[in-house]
Amino acid sequence: MNRRELLKNLGFAAGATMLPNILKASSLEKANWTTSKHSIKPFNLKKPVSVIMIGAGNRGNTYSDYRLHFPDQMDIVGVAEPVKERNSRYAKRHDISDENRFETWEQVFERPKFADAVIIATPDQLHYAPCMKALEMGYDVLLEKPIAPTLQECLDIQKLANEKGRIVAVCHVLRYAPYFIELKEMIAKGAVGELVSVDHFEPIERVHMSHSYVRGNWHNSKTSTPIIMAKSCHDMDIMRWLIDEPCESIAAYGDLKWFKEKNAPEGSTKRCTDGCAVEATCPYSAKRIYMREGQHTYVFDLPKDKSKHQDYILEKLKTTDYGRCVYRMDNDQPDHYVTSMRFKTGITANFSMEAFTSYHGRRTRIMGSMGDIVGDMETYTYTDFQTGEILKRKVERDRGGIYDAHGGGDLLLVRDWLNAVSNQDVSLLTSNIDVSVESHVMCFKAEDSRLCRKMVDF
Repeated sequence: MNRRELLKNLGFAAGATMLPNILKASSLEKANWTTSKHSIKPFNLKKPVSVIMIGAGNRGNTYSDYRLHFPDQMDIVGVAEPVKERNSRYAKRHDISDENRFETWEQVFERPKFADAVIIATPDQLHYAPCMKALEMGYDVLLEKPIAPTLQECLDIQKLANEKGRIVAVCHVLRYAPYFIELKEMIAKGAVGELVSVDHFEPIERVHMSHSYVRGNWHNSKTSTPIIMAKSCHDMDIMRWLIDEPCESIAAYGDLKWFKEKNAPEGSTKRCTDGCAVEATCPYSAKRIYMREGQHTYVFDLPKDKSKHQDYILEKLKTTDYGRCVYRMDNDQPDHYVTSMRFKTGITANFSMEAFTSYHGRRTRIMGSMGDIVGDMETYTYTDFQTGEILKRKVERDRGGIYDAHGGGDLLLVRDWLNAVSNQDVSLLTSNIDVSVESHVMCFKAEDSRLCRKMVDF
């Protein structure tokens, strides 16, 4: 089958690795939008996979909520969470008995093995120890990214998983997003001819940046992980996956330019609640973001009584980092970061991560010898250089009201992980520990390059 026949004849199956149907368009002016729809179709498992949740925060709840919709696939039997309100809420949500509720991850492993697998969704610096202990005791693992804060710890986990024959799936969820699945198949099936270059962009969005990487858990790389790892190991991984060959060298640049004390407006105060003279107009005001606009309030574990929310949030802004002035934090994460990479056969890639945008959602440009693709995670446009024909494609997800972030990748990741654990077959995963370590190395090398101001070979 030649390339043109391939483009006309291949069909699409949601969740599978098939190229979407390419509908013919005669010219740019006449190009029409086509649509691919994706829905979750769980596998037929012999029995539900029993799981212990370690870390019942935002990401942990996202993954384990799969059980609420597909109880024949997953059975949550335990939880470890030090925040009492989260622990109680999670246990109630998933019908967990009191004897299987723990404050710390260490307490889970004081008991003999009582589940098939664990999900680890703790802060970055608390990934390594519970994962190593879980592997030693024979658990399979779904591990939130990044794998660990250091390269050696990542390699330790990889080595132990392979020695014990255990399954470790790292939450590189973009690989499971229908948008990227379609781009991957377009490239693999020759739609763009020979791949030459990839240009990838992650707009963090200004409020998200201020919330997570200036005030939040990842504001300081020394107590968490560098932002290229914490935020963008997804993106390094997706570029490695699309290009499908090893990266050989990388050069990176980036700095903390804006969120520092010398840029603090006149009249500003240490906290947004201290009578700041510019609070009402500051785009990064904590009172504006959390109280008036109600963004990212999940971090406060709000009480059920909504009438108490404003007072509760105000108290948190007076006592936690979330209420501090963004110009007076002890943050060190760059607010702009660019990398350039060369892969084994000479394919190049550029990646840019930017804080100062009014929007979020990855943007992708794929350049090949016979075509190119431009997309934004919801739509993409493919142009055939030989014929001038154009495909404009919308990628839609039908989740039946289920929350599912990262372009629809969250739940498909959980589905495939449960299938791999149920069948004890790591090959059923797109993102296993071996391939995930490789993209983590790309992040570590990028940070080395940025700090040393030199190109780094692998």
